[in-house]
Amino acid sequence: MGSCMLADNNKLFHRKKILVIFFVCTGAFILLFVRLVYLCVWRAEHYSALATSLHERERSIKAARGRILDRNGVVLADNKTVCTVSVIYSQIEDREKVIEVLCRELELSEEYVRKRVEKFSAMERVKSNVDKAVGDRIREYDLAGVKVDEDYKRYYPFDSLASKALGFTGGDNQGIIGLEVVYDTYLEGTPGQILTVTDAKGIEVESAGERRMEPVAGLDLCISMDLNVQSYATQLAAQALATKEADSVSIVVMNPQNGEILAMVNVPEFDLNNPYELPEGTPEDITAEETQNLLNGIWRNGCINDTYEPGSTFKVITAAAGLEAGQVTLQSSFSCPGFIVVDDRKIRCHKVAGHGTQDFTHAMMNSCNPALITLGLRLGIDGYYDYFEHFGLKKKTGVDLPGEAGTIMHRKEDMGNVELATVAFGQSFQITPIQLLTTVSSIVNGGRRVTPHFGVQALDRDGNVAETFTYPVTEGIVSEETSATMRGILEMVVSEGSGKNGKVEGFRVGGKTATSQTLPRGSGRYIASFIGFAPADDPQVIAIAIVNNPQGVYYGGQVAAPIIRQLFENILPYLGVEGEGNLQGGQTDEQN
Repeated sequence: MGSCMLADNNKLFHRKKILVIFFVCTGAFILLFVRLVYLCVWRAEHYSALATSLHERERSIKAARGRILDRNGVVLADNKTVCTVSVIYSQIEDREKVIEVLCRELELSEEYVRKRVEKFSAMERVKSNVDKAVGDRIREYDLAGVKVDEDYKRYYPFDSLASKALGFTGGDNQGIIGLEVVYDTYLEGTPGQILTVTDAKGIEVESAGERRMEPVAGLDLCISMDLNVQSYATQLAAQALATKEADSVSIVVMNPQNGEILAMVNVPEFDLNNPYELPEGTPEDITAEETQNLLNGIWRNGCINDTYEPGSTFKVITAAAGLEAGQVTLQSSFSCPGFIVVDDRKIRCHKVAGHGTQDFTHAMMNSCNPALITLGLRLGIDGYYDYFEHFGLKKKTGVDLPGEAGTIMHRKEDMGNVELATVAFGQSFQITPIQLLTTVSSIVNGGRRVTPHFGVQALDRDGNVAETFTYPVTEGIVSEETSATMRGILEMVVSEGSGKNGKVEGFRVGGKTATSQTLPRGSGRYIASFIGFAPADDPQVIAIAIVNNPQGVYYGGQVAAPIIRQLFENILPYLGVEGEGNLQGGQTDEQN
């Protein structure tokens, strides 16, 4: 009986075991079925895409870079259709034929081409930026494994015009210098793709065709530069460079009311379509580092990247600070015996015989060093330094170009009376041309410090505005009264004083000359400059001309002022600036 019960228990155990196995298997099957349905239905698209990607080869299509347009819509930077030639190792049928054709058509060495044709890779680029006609010829050979894709290369219709402001792009179509790099995110666009289906060996399946993801072109950049103003300013700078045998000539033209830059010239310029071309006479054996240093110098924008001692143009700032602080009036009297002694230092006036007794207006007309030094000393180190900072001279202007240099100024704790005296008439410190122009603009425009800039709007290809750029403005740099007084003084400088060569018939022009000696003193190297603005009573245009190391006569009034005069004679009517009769007066012997 015990044996029967044991047998029954074993049978029951086996039945339970079978049932457990059945339910486990059934459960597993149900789970697998649910998973399969999930993968096949809900995740079908995902895994289909993964499967396709395993058999797709991808080729990038560059997006058309946005154009750069001047204020009137003239294209300053455009795109030229070129080709990129690549090879696919697994698809090449006749390697020697491919090598022979590519060497001949692309004008490349056999060693270079063979290395790429015989490299085992999914796709190997042989050459980019190939002329479209050459790319079309290669395509006509119908060589298996050779791909010719159309691409874009930056093209500058006016070659070297505004080269150091516009900048250029590299082989990947990304900005390298200038506006091209600052606004790269707007200009670059979104690349597209060509997707082709391949078999397990990597051979393209012709019947499958190809899929294209079209690129999205970059936005156009509308800038404040005016092609006509830029062209004429460049012509004048080139003439001055040649006739004065100068090292370089810079001109900046700006609207002092809003900071829009109409022209920025730095001659010698360089060819934007061949930016890596070295000057004639460059030794062939220079190192890569020497080559790059030479190119960096060629590309350098002196208007914003370089600082210099401004000389007498900076007397505008000293005068404005003195008027604002109540340390001087138009009737204040100054005596100039031809020098002034500050502590133990004798500082001379440019006029050795001196200017005698003069009021403040005539001191500015005569560009008298002792008078401006006296005013600087009245302000004192703390007072002068405070105005220096208040006028924004310790900060960068924020111009929308890369590499802006900052002002090089004495630390206040290191300044003594002698340092204060030299700063007051524009020596012993350094600023950039764009900084000086911006600061003088704030003094003559009513006291508003504007941000100098080129960028105005980003546009789509239909001309719709995608973004309008705005820039900071700081109010209260000087009072309206001080600004009006300074405009009057600077108009007298041009009509009767040292800036008489900047006078423009039919227009009221204000301005200030400068002749500064470069370091080391006594080197015989000078910088001649002139800042002018018009109309004098309501400035709409302000410009600065700087001539570095002119030969022969080097005075700012005789070298730089005529440049601005000729510039204004041509651009003021063109820009629609209203003319009036200039103040008439006698001439002075002032050459500063």
